[in-house]
Amino acid sequence: MRRVAGWLIVVGVVILLATVVAWWLARRYKLLPSQPVAQIEPLPAAPVSAVPAPALTPLPSIEEAIEEATPTPEPTVLTELPSTSNVGDNSFVGTINLIIPVAGVRPNQLVDTFDDARSEGRVHDAIDIPAAAGTPVLAVAEGQIVKLFQSERGGTTIYQSSADKKLIFYYAHLQQYAPGVVEGMLVKQGQVIAYVGDTGNAGAGNYHLHFSIAVTSDPKRYWEGTNINPYPLLHH
Repeated sequence: MRRVAGWLIVVGVVILLATVVAWWLARRYKLLPSQPVAQIEPLPAAPVSAVPAPALTPLPSIEEAIEEATPTPEPTVLTELPSTSNVGDNSFVGTINLIIPVAGVRPNQLVDTFDDARSEGRVHDAIDIPAAAGTPVLAVAEGQIVKLFQSERGGTTIYQSSADKKLIFYYAHLQQYAPGVVEGMLVKQGQVIAYVGDTGNAGAGNYHLHFSIAVTSDPKRYWEGTNINPYPLLHH
């Protein structure tokens, strides 16, 4: 009986040793199931806000550039005009506010040619304003385009009445009319109505604007009236 008990003890010890050896080998050679490794979540990407592309501003046309470069004139001021009995003096100065009808020309560049002699014993009754071909011609005051006329002497011309119909402004030797200019249309002071040229009897290459002002009692007879000197009205 004691022998059996001794063998049982030996067998138990052997089994225990075998178990320990097996556990040690499993640890050494990683035969046991490993612990799960925690998955690392990627950091969320920072939101990227879409930046709109800057809008492209279209380039202005040549006419728009010219209009932007031309200073905005003061509004026309028309008061009671002098009678036609003394229109030869400077009594109109201070009663009307006009701008120089050629873009870029300054008052000190004007020359008084009103009384200059012309062919066939005529007097000029106007002033000439030299400028490069194609320079914009501006409405000297607010008013209405009365007549677009092709003249032997004046070439391509415009007759414009003042807002009160008492004055006729005459533009001659024009290269061409501005787009959209037609008879009967209303124009604002400083609006481009034509371009400087050398048509009519100006002489080839003698680019200038022939400009005159006439006092009229009947705007329907725009070609008649008493001429007054534009120079003191523009040279102020």
